[in-house]
Amino acid sequence: MPPEGDLHMQAAPVRATAIPSVTDALRAVESLLMSGGQRTARRNAWTSVLEDRRRAKDRVEAQRVLEEVTSARS
Repeated sequence: MPPEGDLHMQAAPVRATAIPSVTDALRAVESLLMSGGQRTARRNAWTSVLEDRRRAKDRVEAQRVLEEVTSARS
């Protein structure tokens, strides 16, 4: 039996931080995985841009050579 002056039960201390839900945990894992994937995607996209520029230069040069050859034959 509790002492006479202490008739109230003490409440358990309240946690300051919320326990993350499964959804929160999955989002955190997804963000970690996607950050690397996004880096790779950006790098691949930039490589494609550079390759497209190189092909465009090659096309312009090939067109110039063809025009020179056809004008020399005329």
